[in-house]
Order: sequence, then C-alpha cells, then structure tokens
Amino acid sequence: MSTLFKGPDGQDRCAWAGSAPDFLDYHDQEWGYPVGDDIRLFEKVCLESFQSGLSWRTILAKRENFRTAFAGFDPVEVAAFDQVKVEALLQDAGIIRHRGKIEAVINNAARALELQQEAGSLAAFFWSFEPDPATLPPPQTQTTSPDSIALSKALKKRGWKFVGPTTCFAFMQAMGLINDHALGCCCRAKAAEARASFEKPVPRSD
Repeated sequence: MSTLFKGPDGQDRCAWAGSAPDFLDYHDQEWGYPVGDDIRLFEKVCLESFQSGLSWRTILAKRENFRTAFAGFDPVEVAAFDQVKVEALLQDAGIIRHRGKIEAVINNAARALELQQEAGSLAAFFWSFEPDPATLPPPQTQTTSPDSIALSKALKKRGWKFVGPTTCFAFMQAMGLINDHALGCCCRAKAAEARASFEKPVPRSD
C-alpha cells in the first residue's frame, strides 16, 4: 500500500489524508506541527481518548460539538463538572455518549491542574517525553513507541484515565512531538521547520 496520496494541488501527502474530505485541511494545517498551548494539548488528549475503538473521522466531525460540550477544554472549568453535568452530556447527541470516557475527561481535567502545578505546564510535561529523532524508525511504521509507553505510564501513575500507549502515540504524532509525516509528503519539511523553530517548554525545576 502506498504511503502517499496526491492531493488536489498535485502534491503528495500522507496516504491517510486522502481517506476522507475533512482530513486534508487537518493534515495540512494541524497534524504533526508542534503545539505548546496547554488547552490544545489537553483537548487532544481528551479527543484521542474518545477515539479509542472509533475512527478519527468520527471524532474530527464532532470536534466543535466536543469543544462546546466541554467548555473549550479548559481544565479549570471541566474539573468542576458534577454528576448533573455528566448526565446532561450523556444526552448530548453531538458528542460520543460514553459514560466512562466522559467521566475520564472530567477526572483528567483535575489531574491536568495537578500536573500544571507539578511541571509548570502541561506542555513542559508532555514535551519532556519527546524522543530523539535519530532513534525513530521510518515514519508511520508503528502505533506505539518506548516514549509513548513511558508517557502512558507516567500519566496513569498520576491518575489519568484512557491514556494507553496507542492513545499517547497518536497524541505525540498529532501534537508534533515526533514528525511522522510520510517520506515524500509535502508537509514533512514544513513540520520539520516548525519543530526546529519551536521553543520547547522546560519543566519547573523547583
């Protein structure tokens, strides 16, 4: 199977970018570019957890609904959700109505606030798991890695839920902790440039 897809502009892209109409912009504008914003990082962890057992296309199509339902994924607001809110979310047809995953997001919001206190920011914590690019296998040849396993263990140790190694690896791909654009993809060099200029957050040392 080819790892590339020729886009409407004639340029080659990762093959998955051509598997659904709404994937093209997501692939070109978001996937694989480094992110240092805590809200975006928390949102992505949550959406990846919702994706477990489903397709990313399903989640992406509902992303704006998720943002509305979960207060823009502001951990401060989400951590304050109570059981009444959970029951309301279970009636929201615009999201994935899975009690365990909904409750996990609320739990993880509280854990995210604790992690911000511990590391200074979610970004500082997550980026401390960035692998050495020289140690990575060819792009898109794995669904977990030693680093995603380590990240998963670290999060679970801190009480996070629905953050297995595969979920963590997908998160690392999407948020630019690794450049997993296929060789020959027109966005691979762009992602590399973005990573090179990205100022990596440093965990709190006190």
